Amino acid sequence: MENAIMVAAALVGAGICMGLAAIGAGLGDGLVTSKFIEGITRQPEAQGALFTNTLISVGLIEAMAIIAAVVALIMLYANPLIG
Repeated sequence: MENAIMVAAALVGAGICMGLAAIGAGLGDGLVTSKFIEGITRQPEAQGALFTNTLISVGLIEAMAIIAAVVALIMLYANPLIG
């Protein structure tokens, strides 16, 4: 019975972890992209610098979601409390 509770808690924790990471990455990507388009409309000549910074920012935001996915997998498959 105790093992089943640990498995259920790990599943719920992994689901919450991935859900919040997906929401955060989606909001972050949307904000970065909206500011990129806003910057291009204000200064079209700065498109190259803005595009480079946008790609770096989106990459870092997506890296956080990938790290959350790794943490969720660790909670599921490498949990020392589930025996």
